[in-house]
Formats: sequence, structure tokens, C-alpha cells
Amino acid sequence: MKNIEIEGKLRTEFGKKGANALRANENVLCELYGGKENVHFYAHQNDFLGLVYTPDVHLVKLNIEGKKYDAVMKEIQFHPVTDKILHIDFVQVFAEKQVVMDIPVKIEGVSAGVKAGGKLKVKRRTLKVKGFTKDFPEHLTIDISNLNIGDSIRIGDLVYNNLEIIDNKRAMIASVATTRNAQKEGEEAAAAPAAAPAAPAAE
Repeated sequence: MKNIEIEGKLRTEFGKKGANALRANENVLCELYGGKENVHFYAHQNDFLGLVYTPDVHLVKLNIEGKKYDAVMKEIQFHPVTDKILHIDFVQVFAEKQVVMDIPVKIEGVSAGVKAGGKLKVKRRTLKVKGFTKDFPEHLTIDISNLNIGDSIRIGDLVYNNLEIIDNKRAMIASVATTRNAQKEGEEAAAAPAAAPAAPAAE
């Protein structure tokens, strides 16, 4: 899992007026919880670009006025009109304690069913995983090379070292569905008459 460092400052004013003043200067309001006490802080919106606008997950190294914390991003709030980042919640994590995170899914390989004319359908883009932060990958790789038309991969089919997937084991992740062209070709092949035997050569 990648690391990203963010330096923040403690909030000294609360309420709507204080929040608006910080946001007017392009700051993002944040809260860190999960430790002995919640920490309210802020940082410039540019500091979060590499954390928010990426498909990868990160271990966030927070430095808040000299105090350092390891954390993961839990929830983010955007402005409904401008899409600016308004608020981010972080959860403090510890090396000796397991944590639950949403890890992105990365599909690899070319399905045999797709080669035969089927259509790949991806149902899940992330999976909820429990484990120690040192064992979390940047993404969960899923190989679909052996999927034929009508086949699927479910969460219960996946196994990763030192990680526990806590989503519904019966939930589907990816499948290969038939298409009209593939179905038509199959019907034509089934209905085609057997080839006539070759005529005997003339004496």
C-alpha cells in the first residue's frame, strides 16, 4: 500500500463562521478519530489531490503541528455544485490492530468467453477487506482469463494471504454474458448440416 504525507493545522475556531473562513482560503476541514481523542484539523485542498483523485488506497502519514499519526481515509464530502472537497474523516490505525478498508479491484487477463464473443460485466469495483495495514495491497488482482461465456467469479472464490474479505461471499464480482452475435453464431453452428462425404474418384 502506498504512503502519502499530509501536514495539517489544528482548528481553533468551530461553527459555521469558522468553517466558512477556512474554506474560503481553499482549506479542507478534517477529523481524525479512532485514537484516545478526536483531532479536528485542516489542510490546503491541494494536499489531498494525490489521495482523493486516484483509484489506489493509501496509508496517510498525518503531521498535525508536530504530532504524527498513521491513518486511512474513511469518508469524504464534496460540494454538491462545485465538487470541491469539503470534509474528510480519517481513522487512526495501529500496526498491531486490524482495520477494515475498501480495496480497489483490478481485473487482469482476457476472458476466453470475451474472445468467443461474450461481454464482460464487472459488478464490483472495491471489496471490503480486514487485515493489518502492512498486508494491504494497492489493489486486489482478479484474473479472468479462464472465464467462458456464462461463467462468473464470486467473492467466495477469492483467497488472499493475510487478508479476510468480509463482503457477502455469494456476491458476484465479474461475469461473461452471452451477446446476440455469440448466441446467433452458436445457433447457426448447431443447426448446420453435417458435411456431405466426398464423391468417390472416377475410375
